[in-house]
Amino acid sequence: MIPYNLIDTASHAGATLRLYRRGDEFSIRVDKAGELMNSRAHHSEDMLAELACNHLAGRKCPHLLVGGLGIGFTLAAVLSNTGPDAQITVSELIPAVVRWNREYMGHLAGFPLNDARVLVLEQDVAQVMQKHKDFDAIMLDVDNGPCPFTHDDNAALYSLRGLNLAFNALRPGGVLTVWSATSDPEFARRMRKAGFEVKEQRAGSHQAKRGNRHTIWIGIRPGLN
Repeated sequence: MIPYNLIDTASHAGATLRLYRRGDEFSIRVDKAGELMNSRAHHSEDMLAELACNHLAGRKCPHLLVGGLGIGFTLAAVLSNTGPDAQITVSELIPAVVRWNREYMGHLAGFPLNDARVLVLEQDVAQVMQKHKDFDAIMLDVDNGPCPFTHDDNAALYSLRGLNLAFNALRPGGVLTVWSATSDPEFARRMRKAGFEVKEQRAGSHQAKRGNRHTIWIGIRPGLN
């Protein structure tokens, strides 16, 4: 088997992220916790976007927020499932991840950062939600979900306070979708406590029925669509 080659490293909040390449495959890993994401396994990230965009079908000039750029597949799925009048804001806290997309991995998802509909903010998504209150959809794929292993502070995003931020950043009838590596009944209860109408869906990391099974929560802010 072809070995992985280390392409670049980046430090953030005490953690070290490493970008590896093996042929056309890319892998982002963090310290001793292991692989955070792999370019060969992104079906659940695609679904995170598709579920949000399906809820907005027919809505004019939607404003969508993608929390966590990753390898770019969630953003690419948003672009594929929205029209030319959509505005997409991407919040990515780690500048190196944005740079890796531009320099090494952009071709994997069709260079989504080059789309004129996209605005990239190298900021904490919680700060973005606190500042802007006009989103029709928010998609959160930050760290490992409600049980983070990259940075403990990411847990605040999935706390009741973080969910309240998301709720208030959405327009009435807006949708929040949240990706997680594992299921978490307590997190679903927090979503309901924040005011969301909640559904849960399981999704494989690959489109075929193999690989890890991930969880996606769909939270609707009640109100007019």
